[in-house]
Amino acid sequence: MVASLFISFTSYNVIESAQWIGFGNYINLFQDNLFYQSLKVTAYYVLLAVPFTIVVSLLLAVLLNFKVKGQPFFRTIFYAPTIVSGVSIAFLWSWLLNPDFGVVNSIIFQVFGVKGPGWFTSADWVVPSFVLMRFTALGSTVVIFLASLQTLPDELYESASIDGAGRLTRFFKITVPLISPVILFNSIVTLIHSFQVFTEAYVITKGGPEWGSFFYILYLFDTAFGQFRMGYASAQAWILFIIIFILTMLSLWISSKVVHYENDSKQ
Repeated sequence: MVASLFISFTSYNVIESAQWIGFGNYINLFQDNLFYQSLKVTAYYVLLAVPFTIVVSLLLAVLLNFKVKGQPFFRTIFYAPTIVSGVSIAFLWSWLLNPDFGVVNSIIFQVFGVKGPGWFTSADWVVPSFVLMRFTALGSTVVIFLASLQTLPDELYESASIDGAGRLTRFFKITVPLISPVILFNSIVTLIHSFQVFTEAYVITKGGPEWGSFFYILYLFDTAFGQFRMGYASAQAWILFIIIFILTMLSLWISSKVVHYENDSKQ
């Protein structure tokens, strides 16, 4: 990190020696239209991906927490995709969401009788398509939620049931507050990972269509290893670090008002 910070203040192309240029890279970065486009695309993805990941993962964890026949099998099925190569998953989704012969559009046409969207070939649908791909990357988040659900005391739910509380009431009044620290943890981890999305866009869209999937890390990668502008890429990396750091600190500050900790109730 110290080396990349130094390089960010230089003009360095790997072959020649680094030349000190001060804040030149940062000044040029804030005048770069592609920089703002990559930030806009990434921010849009983060706004969709984080809530999608947390909500769907929590719901899956709740379902997998029910004691039903074949429970270990279902848990394995939902976790298995997380150990598969990201490139393989990208190829799988590019086939599933193919606008011409993909399974998803075929189902949409057979059920609703309408033509499905262009998904990765549409500038309006490309980011939501990448968000949908998160469904096969929820395994780790689901496991963490599931572990937290299994630590909750049954006595609270029994008492609430006796008082006439329904399942939804128990979920929002008991489950969510008690696992709120875990929700915070998963939210921050998902936030950080969402800002670093790369493999899917590099394999499927290369930043298109119409720069619609030109994510920040894709631009950083192209700057560093396509153009060999290591100083400029290092400046990009540090801007990203600052953005993630600020958002993480902001999340922790907000969480102090809404997250329930066990020690708080004992004081």
